[in-house]
Amino acid sequence: MRHLLVTGGAGFIGANFVHYWLATYPKDTVVVLDALTYAGNRASLSSCEENSQFHFCQGDINNTALVEQLLRDHRIDTLVHFAAESHVDRSITGPDAFLETNIIGTHSLLKAAKTVWLDETRANNQPPVDHRFHHVSTDEVYGTLGPADPAFSETTAYAPNSPYAASKAASDHLVRAYHHTYGLAVTTSNCSNNYGPYHFPEKLIPLIITNVLVNQILPMYGDGQQIRDWLYVEDHARGIDRIIQQGKVGECYNIGGHNEWANIDIVKLICSLLNDAFQNKPPLAQKYPQALKAIEGNSERLIQYVTDRSGHDRRYAIDAAKSRREIGFVPQESFETGIKKTVEWYLQNQNWWQ
Repeated sequence: MRHLLVTGGAGFIGANFVHYWLATYPKDTVVVLDALTYAGNRASLSSCEENSQFHFCQGDINNTALVEQLLRDHRIDTLVHFAAESHVDRSITGPDAFLETNIIGTHSLLKAAKTVWLDETRANNQPPVDHRFHHVSTDEVYGTLGPADPAFSETTAYAPNSPYAASKAASDHLVRAYHHTYGLAVTTSNCSNNYGPYHFPEKLIPLIITNVLVNQILPMYGDGQQIRDWLYVEDHARGIDRIIQQGKVGECYNIGGHNEWANIDIVKLICSLLNDAFQNKPPLAQKYPQALKAIEGNSERLIQYVTDRSGHDRRYAIDAAKSRREIGFVPQESFETGIKKTVEWYLQNQNWWQ
């Protein structure tokens, strides 16, 4: 049995990971630490609240003493670090919060883990705790790709282009340094764009879905030809599981969906799925009376091109061959099945996203 501390567990990817882990390993203990800032929503974990193996703590990862106490009190042996400021647009207008959470916060966790798992056991002449510190990063640390460039691999040089990406790159280096300098047992994963349930509606896919349902414009940066690799969030959880169980300490693993789409094509696909949903399920028109264009069957008319954001990376793509070869990770969801599940989840969970 494992005892997990999941930081940022009330956020999008973290909450999905918690649901996955409790369902897959029902005897494990899962403690969530989340500051419940704007993108953290405890309602995303409401179905976990009555599970005796689940515990929630509202707190800041920069509170090193609190993290140390959680590690001791719950006998934590596995720390999965999701907590991060992650919206690129926000990092451009207000980068300070990204440095505070993503860099200083990660260092706070590393210090706490080193103190409890290594320093205290050595001081008491005990063997170190059999532990794992897993750090969740992003493909954005690698920079941008041209149309014909090979996908990012784990050996691609870092070249972050936004304050968000730079803060995540710095945190990656700190995690690596704590392994090589102090012997902390760490792994890192760099993932492609996630999508699925519980996704805060400022990101592209949930923004498009929810804007259609309230008949608001669908803003499209520049020409809409920015390309991203998309990964269903539960597949991401499966990938992290494989790394924790089978990954080599000190190694980085790319977790990708093998699924590149231009932003404009994503938006048009979602519009088509919503048009079909309203046509095939007449009660949706009563549930969402504001969704006028979807009711008419032409949601795509809400698309409006807007000025591109500063430093917008043109293309991301993940080469996940190492993860497939070394830990046997292959996504289970196709984009076609995953995006249908996602659209259906938002249609059924109006109270959550509103």
